[in-house]
Amino acid sequence: MIIYKSINKLKKEVNFKANIGFVPTMGALHKGHISLIKSSKKICKKTMVSIFINPSQFNKKSDLKSYPRNLKKDIKILKKLKVDYLLIPEVKEVYKKKIKKKINLKMKDKIMCAKYRPGHFEGVLAVINQFLKLIKPKYIFFGEKDYQQLHLIKKLIRKKFITKVVSCPTIRDKNKVALSSRNILLNSNDKKKSSFIAKLLLSFKNKLNNEIHLKKNINKIIFDINSIKNINIEYLEIRNKNNLSKIFDKKNFKIFLAYYNKKIRLIDNY
Repeated sequence: MIIYKSINKLKKEVNFKANIGFVPTMGALHKGHISLIKSSKKICKKTMVSIFINPSQFNKKSDLKSYPRNLKKDIKILKKLKVDYLLIPEVKEVYKKKIKKKINLKMKDKIMCAKYRPGHFEGVLAVINQFLKLIKPKYIFFGEKDYQQLHLIKKLIRKKFITKVVSCPTIRDKNKVALSSRNILLNSNDKKKSSFIAKLLLSFKNKLNNEIHLKKNINKIIFDINSIKNINIEYLEIRNKNNLSKIFDKKNFKIFLAYYNKKIRLIDNY
């Protein structure tokens, strides 16, 4: 595995006309990231991973500061997976002078996480825009756990780039909790609560698959989850998985959740 800290050097030495897959990450790698990398290795001749904790997508400095970091462990994982290239750029490499650190969202997109984390997706879109302007991978890989993010990135890339987006299924642990870098901040009791919530909503999804009119029960579920000690729902909504509108049926619905387990914000979709 070749490690690059300079994007210019990467561009000089890597042939992006070849079949290259790109997996952008913020590090603290887990099985979800590993599944993206394995998907890239199946489809692409070469695989490149980036580790870049993007400051422009954090709307709280404390959140940026506390974000999990373990570069040594990440490099060890990537070497074991036989990743071809690792990019670890500095902020000044990605955002040069006069480069926008935010890409504005349309009003109709300011829903769910975009509503409760103003500036977050604007920062995510800006960094993906920068990466794809600077390098030209054939494919880019994202997980469906960050479904709203995936939806917005697909729209951005469709308009501006020829890179193809590959979406990969959410990876869950044995207790049905969606894998996230933030999960390492939870203790065993916190994890039990998240497991209960995940199983409750997976069960609700199965019921909706058969009887969509049961969507009216969502308020009862919100009440039950909020009754758990140290758990606070930010939003729990059912939307159309294709366009994120509130017009859906049993063929195209998805349940979206964001909540705080103590001070740790977690998201999921079912």
